[in-house]
Amino acid sequence: MAHPIMFSDDDPGLARLREICLALPGAEEKVSHGRPTFRAGKIFAVFGGSEKVRPGEHRMVPCALIFTPDEVDLPALDADERFFVPAYYGPSGARALDLAAPDVDWEEVAELVDASYRRVAPRRLVAELDARR
Repeated sequence: MAHPIMFSDDDPGLARLREICLALPGAEEKVSHGRPTFRAGKIFAVFGGSEKVRPGEHRMVPCALIFTPDEVDLPALDADERFFVPAYYGPSGARALDLAAPDVDWEEVAELVDASYRRVAPRRLVAELDARR
């Protein structure tokens, strides 16, 4: 049985995230488990998710960006109340940010996506990205 779709295609946060993610070399979007995922071979960003509040209870964050930062950045992200550990992805080191918050810094979002992309993209795609800049 397929997962139900858990996003709205006309969500403005998704539109901005798509612009950022799909501008990266070799990036593509696929729906997985009902949510848009952005990949360069492997997943580097997911739109929407949840936070485990306590066993068996989740807080849904439908407009979240789930990304995987460098381990060295985890302490700073964990100290910032805007970020949370997403359910399912958190044990692998992922963090999330609510893109529906009124003070979202889209340049910061682009930097987070860039760092996550660089963790999984093949070297040739990272080289292509660097050559663009």
